[in-house]
Amino acid sequence: MTAVAVDPAAVYTLRHADDCLVLSHRLAQWSSRAPSLEEDVALTNIALDLLGQARALYTRTSELDRTGRSEDDHVFQRDERDFVNCLLVEQENGDFAVTVARQLLFSTYQLETWRALGGSTDRQVAAIAAKAVKEVTYHLDHATQWTLRLGDGTAESHERMRAALERLWPYTAELFETDAVTDDVVARGVAGDPQRLRAAWDSSVDQVLREATLERPSTSWTPTGGRRGLHTECFGYMLAEMQHLHRAHPGARW
Repeated sequence: MTAVAVDPAAVYTLRHADDCLVLSHRLAQWSSRAPSLEEDVALTNIALDLLGQARALYTRTSELDRTGRSEDDHVFQRDERDFVNCLLVEQENGDFAVTVARQLLFSTYQLETWRALGGSTDRQVAAIAAKAVKEVTYHLDHATQWTLRLGDGTAESHERMRAALERLWPYTAELFETDAVTDDVVARGVAGDPQRLRAAWDSSVDQVLREATLERPSTSWTPTGGRRGLHTECFGYMLAEMQHLHRAHPGARW
């Protein structure tokens, strides 16, 4: 199965569907392993929200590219190079600070993206965005509160948050890249311009970091390739875990 689609809008929705799916699975890996029972429930709920967003976007993708693929086809029958999620969401959970930093950086981006998609000329995408904005507002608040708690907490929690941001920051540049796909959907009013979302993302993240007594990392390394199916090593292991049961028993029904 290939991720190629004729309509750039289908490629665009597939990218965001993959973002949601992959981060959902990463968060689900915390199930029964979170620092507290409350966080176990919170992270699982965020994962379920993201999974719901992914399902809606996969359905819309199939309508746009007219392939008729099911949600299961998208999730379980594609190979690593067919996934077009950004590199940030596939990064391993690490310690809790890494998970918090990843959620802060991505949820800030995702909230601005959904807000822009609320005015999409694609009515179905706009409807998906309207619901998602409410969900991601909570996701961002949760990540923000933990960033403040850890960043402005003990010396050890501050250092862990600092290290987590340093580790993940390079992957944020890819979130705002543009190409022929984004140029097309922006021109048609299907999506907002990623470059215009950058200012709001910068402002929001910088404010949280200031309150958390953390500094914005400085780096010239900007890894990329996720939108073209080029992923980091850890993604292949995650995908094998996620797809194993379905591929071992194709067509199984529960």
